[in-house]
Amino acid sequence: MSSIQIPKDYQSKLSIYETQLAIGSLKRVFEENLCRALNLKRVSAPLFVDSQSGLNDNLNGIERPVCFETKENDMHAEIVHSLAKWKRLALHRYNFPAGEGIYTDMNAIRRDEDMDNIHSIYVDQWDWERVITKQERSLPFLKQIVCNIVSAICDTHEMINDIFPALEKTVTRNVSFITSQELEDMYPDLSPKQREDLYVKEHKTVFIMQIGKTLKSGKKHDGRAPDYDDWEMNGDILMYNKVLDSALEISSMGIRVDSEALDRQLKLSNCEDRRKLMFHKMLLNNELPLTIGGGIGQSRLCMLLLQKAHIGEVQVSIWDKLTQDNCRKAGIMLL
Repeated sequence: MSSIQIPKDYQSKLSIYETQLAIGSLKRVFEENLCRALNLKRVSAPLFVDSQSGLNDNLNGIERPVCFETKENDMHAEIVHSLAKWKRLALHRYNFPAGEGIYTDMNAIRRDEDMDNIHSIYVDQWDWERVITKQERSLPFLKQIVCNIVSAICDTHEMINDIFPALEKTVTRNVSFITSQELEDMYPDLSPKQREDLYVKEHKTVFIMQIGKTLKSGKKHDGRAPDYDDWEMNGDILMYNKVLDSALEISSMGIRVDSEALDRQLKLSNCEDRRKLMFHKMLLNNELPLTIGGGIGQSRLCMLLLQKAHIGEVQVSIWDKLTQDNCRKAGIMLL
């Protein structure tokens, strides 16, 4: 069910056309900063994949992909949820060495997403993936990559603020690292979202690690598919959203599963049937490179840095009548 939060006395700091100009500038600047920070090269990427390939992101395992059949040969295709697995296969095909990687624009439709200030059925993100060595499959390396991404965000923030001085400086480079279990131990009586809001409000920029595994409470902090991130070496980058006074997830990322981690996580998730799929066979046979990767929300980052109250102010999507009416009353201009 959709919901919307209207911040008291909210007023956009940019006009609707200034917002469009700022979105374009922000995306160009951030792509350049991200490429330098992680040594990435731009590639083209699919909007849909073969439903039998195992390449689509299953997210929490309950979301329904948008499917269709082609005219020729009745092939079954799915609109991607993300490119988490496709990128790793692409790096194998491009024969990239360790230390180099790719990034691309990922556009997805998540039909089962609940609409609110930060969620839409349309998802746009920078999907990136980089080849790593066996020695780099470690928490220290993961943390360094996180810091590099945060620096790219902060550098972009400063450049955009110079162009649009009406914007405030609201993000910080200092990253607080915490595991999902440590967060549960700190706030055992709160929901995962409430824990995030409290911790991020205090620390501003946070990386919550080990997403997907079951906690001591018997619950998970959040769902994560078993066949791309290693649940021991992954996490989410969250930043404090001053406009909404809450945590805003900017990126989901991690060191990817090797054959051992995939074997373990398929068993834990009761997803043994995926072993028969092309991608999973290659991974279990150690035919794919070791990688680290993730997705960085384009509209999420624009919303944060341009200090918007609703994601519809920085992306074109469709919204239910309640959202449209409430935004119109509050003077929130949906694109």
